[in-house]
Parts: sequence; structure tokens; C-alpha cells
Amino acid sequence: MQLIKLDAIDSTNEFLKGLSSNQILENFTVVTAENQTKGKGQMGAIWNSEPSKNLIMSVLITDFVTDINQIFNVNIAISLSVIKTLEDFDIPELSIKWPNDIMSYNKKIGGILIENSIKSDGTINSIVGLGLNINQMNFENLPKASSLAVICNTTFDKEKILLKIIEKLEKNIQIWNQNSDLLWSEYTNKLFKKGIPMPFSGGNEQNFMGIIQGVSSIGKLQILLEDDSVPEFDIKEIQMLY
Repeated sequence: MQLIKLDAIDSTNEFLKGLSSNQILENFTVVTAENQTKGKGQMGAIWNSEPSKNLIMSVLITDFVTDINQIFNVNIAISLSVIKTLEDFDIPELSIKWPNDIMSYNKKIGGILIENSIKSDGTINSIVGLGLNINQMNFENLPKASSLAVICNTTFDKEKILLKIIEKLEKNIQIWNQNSDLLWSEYTNKLFKKGIPMPFSGGNEQNFMGIIQGVSSIGKLQILLEDDSVPEFDIKEIQMLY
């Protein structure tokens, strides 16, 4: 694993993307930053982080998915790598809020943004950005956010967590090639609020009740509705109200 440490950057994803387009990089090359000025999350959301308090990283994954319809496999591999790492550090009540927010109890402690590119030879490279709230204590105006330090009332070593995540990621990708069903099952079982009646907001701004059942092979959320149907929703089509 090649590790590139930066003091400050606009976006670790953009930096790694530019690097990978100009040279051949080792698989699992990682870029970290103490401060990120233009961090972003799903659907253009801004990811704010106190300098030097949290883990801000991007990792290159190559030679994993070979088909555009398999792209959600990357979400599963990285989400479970983060969850399993945090379990090793005794972080309680961990879950994955679809598609890839990391939760402890009802608080968001991390977010993942995956950007894929298809090369001219048909191979797919993934740049996986991860923001993980580790030692930040102040979440003013962010009532749904928290950190490992707040939840556990202690500080953590960011680099130890980073190295463990990459170790788990490499292992998960090896497991995937032997038993992908196992990781799919683990991801589904870790879904936030799975099996619990929850309110949702749809694309038409109409609220409805539903029960999360799982995720389709291409990453759509499957929700059991009151009429016993189980439609599938894309990330832009639905929002959980919690």
C-alpha cells in the first residue's frame, strides 16, 4: 500500500483522480489530508471537518469490478471494512445507512463517496473517499452527526484506524472472489433501521411508511410498503426521515 499524506487539499478524491490519470498507481494507493477545503458527499453535499481531528482519505481500487452492473460491490466492500474496523475499536451500535453512511446509534459518524471511471480497455477504477469523524468534539448545527471521541469519551489514533480499514478492505476483496454472498448478507444485516417501520419522503414530496428489506444487485433500496409491494428506489428518489 502506498500512502500519500497531505497537510491540506481541496479534495483527496480529486487529487487521487488526477494522480491516477497521469501515472500507473499501485492498487490500494491511499491519499490522506489533515484538512480538506472542498470535501463532498453524496449528491453534492458538503463534507465539513475540523482540521487534523478526523480521518480524511481516498483509496484507489483497481481490478475488482469488471462490469458496470457490479459497481455497488465497491460500496459493500468499503462499508463493511469500515464497520469491521470500528468494531475492533469497540465502537457501539454500528450500522450502514443506505447506501454508505456509517452510523453509531442514530448518529452519522462517517460518509463514503465512490467515483468510478471506465478505462479505454473496459477496466473500471474506483476512487473511494471516506470521511470519518474521529476526534472532533463540536458538532454545532449538525444534530445528526457525532464522532468516535464523543460516543466513547476518549481519543483515537487516526493512522491505526486508517491502516486497519485498508487491511480489512484488501481482505474483503479477497473474500468477495470466493464468497460474495457472505458479504452481501453481512451488508444487508448491517442496514440502518432494517426491518423497522420508518417514514420516508419520496421524490414527489409525499411521505409514506415502509420497512427496509434489503438492497438490489445494482444497489437500489428495497422497501416493503403497506400494500405488500416491494419497490426499489434509487438514492435520488427517497429519503429516510429519522
